[in-house]
Amino acid sequence: MQTNKQTKRPPVIRPNSRWTSMTTSPKFVYVLIAPLFLILLAYVIYPFFQTFLQSVKMEGIFSVKNYARFFSLEHTSNLEALWNSVYISILSVISCGIVGVTMAFLLERYEFPGRKILSVLAIVPMALPPLIGVLSFSFLYGDSGIFPRALQKLFELDHAPFALKGIWGVIVVHTFTMYTYFYMTASSAIKGLDPSLEEAAANLGAGRILIWRRVILPMLTPAIIAASLLVFMISMASYTAPLVFGIDRTMTMQIYLSRTNGDLDMAATQSTLLSIVSIVFLIAMRWYQNARNYQNMSKGVSVHRTEVKSKAGKYTTMVLSFIATIVLMLPILVIVLLSFSEDSTWTVQVLPPEYTFQHYIDLFTDKKTWRPIVNSFQMSIVATIGNLLFGVAAAYAMVRMKFKGKTMLDILIMLPWALPGTVVAVNLITAFSEPNVFSFNQVLIGSFWILPLAYFVRHLPLIFRSTSSTLMQMDSSVEEAARNLGASWWYSFRRIVFPMALSGILAGTLLALVEGLGEFVASILLYTSNTTPMSVEIFQRMYAFEFGTACAYGVLQIVMIILVLFVSRKLTGGNAGSAI
Repeated sequence: MQTNKQTKRPPVIRPNSRWTSMTTSPKFVYVLIAPLFLILLAYVIYPFFQTFLQSVKMEGIFSVKNYARFFSLEHTSNLEALWNSVYISILSVISCGIVGVTMAFLLERYEFPGRKILSVLAIVPMALPPLIGVLSFSFLYGDSGIFPRALQKLFELDHAPFALKGIWGVIVVHTFTMYTYFYMTASSAIKGLDPSLEEAAANLGAGRILIWRRVILPMLTPAIIAASLLVFMISMASYTAPLVFGIDRTMTMQIYLSRTNGDLDMAATQSTLLSIVSIVFLIAMRWYQNARNYQNMSKGVSVHRTEVKSKAGKYTTMVLSFIATIVLMLPILVIVLLSFSEDSTWTVQVLPPEYTFQHYIDLFTDKKTWRPIVNSFQMSIVATIGNLLFGVAAAYAMVRMKFKGKTMLDILIMLPWALPGTVVAVNLITAFSEPNVFSFNQVLIGSFWILPLAYFVRHLPLIFRSTSSTLMQMDSSVEEAARNLGASWWYSFRRIVFPMALSGILAGTLLALVEGLGEFVASILLYTSNTTPMSVEIFQRMYAFEFGTACAYGVLQIVMIILVLFVSRKLTGGNAGSAI
């Protein structure tokens, strides 16, 4: 018996033939990427070029006197700053490498009591905004820190027995906050190692040291080199740690001092030289990532963790795990503790003598306290919207389209990330202190828009990278099938590509938003009294001895970062770190 049921046919896509012919043209890709290059020209290349021009001009004529002043042997402050920056960066790479690779090897190759909790806490430093991380170490181990004061009182000493300060204070902070780059890259590499290679070497008579040196280390070399270049660049760009620990002679501090003292020509010269160093290391990192040739061609089983079976080994690992847990948690715990302290009451005591909940109430009720939070959200949301539009378009162009200039586009997008925040700020000050076509004939310096622009430029790579990573994991044949069935480029992008890449896009968007909320280095040079963001307010409250309010802001930032890391991990299936 036949039924009269009629199957519902899918809607037929009827593309506009003229539009379809235009979008399928090989030249259409250049119509899409032209706005991307224009944005990079306007807000990355043009500001950098203007800073370079200012560095080679004196009284309107070409001159290299600024560079002669920089390299002068009579006034060596700039040369000392350059040396200190390089010295600190090299030591930071070594210390971060030792801590990060060792921790990755222990957590990925051995099973011991406390391993699981340590593997979670190992990325805790990522939850600390740069300013908050440095301040927490100052509260714990600085001249007036909790531990030096406690030891001084315990042993009835005239002076604190130790204190983090100077270059070594900066290196300790760098090690704690940056070892995660080595840890994450080395962990990923160790997970991909084939244990059959080590077993084969052991069967041939190789000892543990020889196996480590000739088998394991070469396989980890790409990860170690990439992390080394990354940490070196970030250390060269470090501003907050030298500021808090009193190191004036670093490149970033010299740029800040030159800018605040009105010596804009020298600030431009210092920014140009620091930019060149950063660009060289960025290109080296990109070249090495493309040229590395250590590959695991084996198809062996995954790494199996070796269990610590001896009683002494178990007790030792338990004690060390407990100590490591305390060390990793202390910076966050001290910020939380101090957020409840009464402002201006903690002077010479080991711990604050008075506590209150008022700071958290003021965060959301007091207009003066609430204003920086509103400012930060407004400016970060504006910048993130720009990053979202640019990042998705650039990622799609890089992954899905074929055109000349891909390498150049990739380098230009990554360039703002490699440049220190002080350099980005000086570039924008130089470029937009006068009306021009890229600022729509407006003076942006001193206006609301300069900080969102700085955040936009600094965080250009974040959504781009996370979206690119997601698109590279997608099967392009799905989109091609839609196009073959008559779907237009825009229809297939809107209905197929965008939904499939949404997890990576959201992860990058959340990261860009929270990075904008905690941005300090560029903000300190560009803010006005009406646009003071949270990070600058924290800094100002600190120097007004309002530690409780400053730390309450810090706890708010930490909570937001932890939420973003958690959500990003869920969205990307645990691959957020690699995507970013």
